[in-house]
Amino acid sequence: MISGCREEDVVGVASQSWEGGSNARDPAGLRHALGVPIMPKSLERALTHRSYAYEHDNPPTNERLEFLGDSVLGLVVTDTLFRGYPSLPEGQLAKLRAAVVQMGALAEVARELNLGAYVRLGRGEQVTGGRDKPSILADTLEAVIGAVYIDCGLPEASGLVHRLFDPVIDRSARLGAGLDWKTSLQELTAGELLGVPEYQVEESGPDHQKSFRATVRIGGRVLGSGEGRTKKAAEQQAAEMAWTTITAEAAEAGRAARAAGNTDDTTDDKPEDDKPEDDKPEDDRGEAAGSAPEG
Repeated sequence: MISGCREEDVVGVASQSWEGGSNARDPAGLRHALGVPIMPKSLERALTHRSYAYEHDNPPTNERLEFLGDSVLGLVVTDTLFRGYPSLPEGQLAKLRAAVVQMGALAEVARELNLGAYVRLGRGEQVTGGRDKPSILADTLEAVIGAVYIDCGLPEASGLVHRLFDPVIDRSARLGAGLDWKTSLQELTAGELLGVPEYQVEESGPDHQKSFRATVRIGGRVLGSGEGRTKKAAEQQAAEMAWTTITAEAAEAGRAARAAGNTDDTTDDKPEDDKPEDDKPEDDRGEAAGSAPEG
């Protein structure tokens, strides 16, 4: 493992012999987006899917780097959860970690990097939408993390994981027991007696590049909407918006009720000194009249 990469070693394209294959982009742009000084050959290997290797004399694929990156990602996420949430029990920490490193979450992070555009794929994977396939995106992202660890050490790899996954950790920590927004919204609406969420999803685009738009209606009101590359992602985004709306409305109603209660309390309270003389205890009236104790 190299303890650090020199910037002058990694300028320009990922490799002088770069052959994208299936129209993959030159990864120089990806290296810039990652913000780490990864070596050209390492990034090239991290982006090489086995389907490409089968068609091009079997160059090294990203599978071993994926194996390593999975462990590096798990370590950094586990350490972050352990230190950041000291009151959570082991079982909940395990659920949170699973939510952060599961394939769907990794694929969404990869899409934010436009990682699929840089992957070297075989023709078969290319024509069947492999650049947006969750398993390929998740595996490639883990391979990139593994390559950064090999080239630049744990500090650089840890910094990359934090930049990419801290928002995912924060979102996951806000969820309920089910660790997804649809489950959390259902728990919330059941507790507030608001009714069952109803989802409506519309899709558009060609088969290999569909997009989905979802809305969620609760008690006759549309409280959330979302868009995504999959139906599930769109529904999750809509559920998150609805959950946030309901929670904010409940908090505002609670503040209004407390304010009204404080107002009512102050109108009935009078200082003790303002009470009429007749309301004082009998003994006090006797002493006030000057009566003397029996001798």
